[in-house]
This record gives sequence, C-alpha cells and structure tokens, in this order.
Amino acid sequence: MAARSCLRASPILSTAVAHGLSAPPFSPDILHLHPPTEPRRPISASRMVSPRKKKTERVAGVFHSVAESYDRMNDLMSFGWHRIWKDHFVSSLNPGASSSNPPKPQRILDIAGGTGDIAFRMLHNAHVLNSNPDVHVTISDINTSMLSVGKSRSEALPASQQMALSFLPADATALPDAIADSSIDLYTVAFGIRNFSNIPAALREAYRVLKPGGVFACLEFSKVGNPLLNAAYKRWSFSGIPMIGQLVAGDRDSYQYLVESIERFPSQEAFRDMIVDAGFVVGGDGYENLTGGIAAIHKGMKPLKPSS
Repeated sequence: MAARSCLRASPILSTAVAHGLSAPPFSPDILHLHPPTEPRRPISASRMVSPRKKKTERVAGVFHSVAESYDRMNDLMSFGWHRIWKDHFVSSLNPGASSSNPPKPQRILDIAGGTGDIAFRMLHNAHVLNSNPDVHVTISDINTSMLSVGKSRSEALPASQQMALSFLPADATALPDAIADSSIDLYTVAFGIRNFSNIPAALREAYRVLKPGGVFACLEFSKVGNPLLNAAYKRWSFSGIPMIGQLVAGDRDSYQYLVESIERFPSQEAFRDMIVDAGFVVGGDGYENLTGGIAAIHKGMKPLKPSS
C-alpha cells in the first residue's frame, strides 16, 4: 500500500495475532445420537448473543465491580508505576501548548477515562503549565460506575478546571452524534482499549472524530521483550494480581479477567499496524515502550489531506 510505505522508514513487521477457543469435544448428548423424546425448542433471539456483545457485557460487569477500588488496585498491581506512566504519557502530549497568543483552543476526548486520571492531568498541564484556559476535556466511558467515580473526584479540582470538563457515557466503537466528525484535536485512551469489543471499529471512530492533523494517543499494557522480565512479570500477573484482588477488593474473578485481557492484547507491532490500517500516519516505530514493554504508548496523526 502506497500510503503505508510513506509512514516510516522501517518496514512494517508482518504480524498476525489470532485469538480463539477450540470447540469442546462432542458428547453423545450434544450429537443427539438418540432421537429426542420432545421436539426441540427454537432458540430465542435473547439467547443468540454475539461474542462481541458477551465481551461488552462482561467488561461492564468487571468495571462496575472494581470502580470504587480501581485506583488503589492499580497502585498495588503496578507498584505505583502506572502513575509514572500516566505522567509521562500526558507530558509527551503537552496539552494546551500553542505558539499563538492568545493560545489556540483545544478540544480533547478522553475515552475509557471514567476515573479522570488522564483528564485531570491534561487539564493541569493545559491550564497551569501552558496557561491555556481554553482547553476542554470530555471524559467518555461506557461504564457509568467509573464515570461516577470521576465526577466525584472532579469536585476537588479548581473551579476553572471543573468548568472545562464534561462527562459522556458512550460506547467507543459507536460514538454518539454529540461528537461530530472532525471536531476533536486530541483523542486519548489509557488502559482501556484492550477491553473494547471491537478495536478496529473504535480506531475508525477515533479517526472520524479527529480533525485533520489531530492526534490519537493510547497508553496500554503491552508485550515484554526481555525473556527474564517477561517470565517474572507473567508469574506476578497471573498469581499475585488476582490474589490481591481477592484480599483488597474481595473480587478475584474481575482481576483475573484484567490479567487475561492484557495477555490477549496484540503486540506493539500488531497494534501499530491496526492504527495504520485505520488511516493514521505514525512516526518512527509507531510506539514507545515503557518499563521494558510492560506498557507502551502508541500515537497516530490523522493526515491533513486524505491519502489518494
């Protein structure tokens, strides 16, 4: 593809990540080796649930369950590193920066940002560090419990920052009309995209709502390159994190799901290629590894002109 070849000097690694479950072995009951004594009931529409809908429902249940203890658990699971990663993520984006005087307004959409961790940092960076009060952040999350936590926490912000903040319950794979085409300067998602039911659809929506020249930025758990670090990290993830979930939050299953969702998420190269396939251009490798690849930052820009 011509558009792809101009994105970076290094060739794109051809990686294909396939995830699926093999079918269980058939039993005589499943095969109906003997004629049933009663006519089989038709399957109702309510019982025909798509895998994506099942994932959406399960993720909703997980985050309703962990909303109140989410930040505390993140501290315990990452030994506080998630705060350092988030600080670096926001500083690398430098929201509110502008070469003009007065500074240009900026509209930011923070997806899966329920508790406000990223949004509050961006407002501080824009309003305080860059002296740009004309920056507005919309926190969007499919989970109303997470948004409630964010709304409660936002009451501690200065009044000027509270006025520059809004909350929107929404599905990132099909954003509402309130987010118009080409209306967003910066789209962020931190530790959320791996839980989306349809990641390509979410990337297409990000592309749709961003202005030409707008930036897609994602902070997410990723793949560790060092074999020794990877072995230690996986051992901790699959044994320590669910145990802490049980002890601290009384919820082992939700944190077991969170660990498994990290394991299923594509590699840095594969996710970068998904971003490119959505239409974005990326620079260099297209990602920045943090702490040996435990997490990674991905960025893409919506082209100023559509590729021919």
